[in-house]
Amino acid sequence: MKIDFNKSNGLVPAIIQDDITNNVLMLGYMNEEAYQKTIEIGKVTFFSRTKQRLWTKGEESKNFLNLVSIENDCDNDTLLIKVNPDGPTCHKGTDTCWASDNVVNYGFLSQLENTISQRREAKSEKSYVASLFKKGINKIAQKVGEEAVEVVIESKDNNDSLFLNESADLLFHLLILIQAKGFRFNDVVKVLIGRHKESENK
Repeated sequence: MKIDFNKSNGLVPAIIQDDITNNVLMLGYMNEEAYQKTIEIGKVTFFSRTKQRLWTKGEESKNFLNLVSIENDCDNDTLLIKVNPDGPTCHKGTDTCWASDNVVNYGFLSQLENTISQRREAKSEKSYVASLFKKGINKIAQKVGEEAVEVVIESKDNNDSLFLNESADLLFHLLILIQAKGFRFNDVVKVLIGRHKESENK
């Protein structure tokens, strides 16, 4: 990898991103020696502008940033480093240096999950979601089964719009069922990740 360490007095900014959640954890700086040490030990090492020396994140706190990958930007002067963090990243004890929680966000699916949760708690008589929760787990499970059958039926036809709509219905009702069982979508994703890791080790 060609990195231009000459533009800013031998230093390049290094953006640290969680490999699983994709959240940005912190920003640090590396010189060539810090970059090489990061590669060698597999733990992110910076050049401390305050202490004027190499500094491996976690050398005192043990909250290491375990290296997953390093990418260079189009100008070869900024690094994107993906990591698996051991504990909080910020020296103040927070997950990130912006005091935000390092939680997984699946974009619209996470928003939809939150909406389902809010409507469940609101218990409005006009809410379809609230009415399903009121009817109980058996009714919710039944709806998931019905929608799954509809997806299978539409998959055998050539109407893409119907297939996609039924697939959306199935996913929506599955998210409701997952919450009814006391879980979140991320709990299912964790199972998939675990299976993936097992398959890689075989």
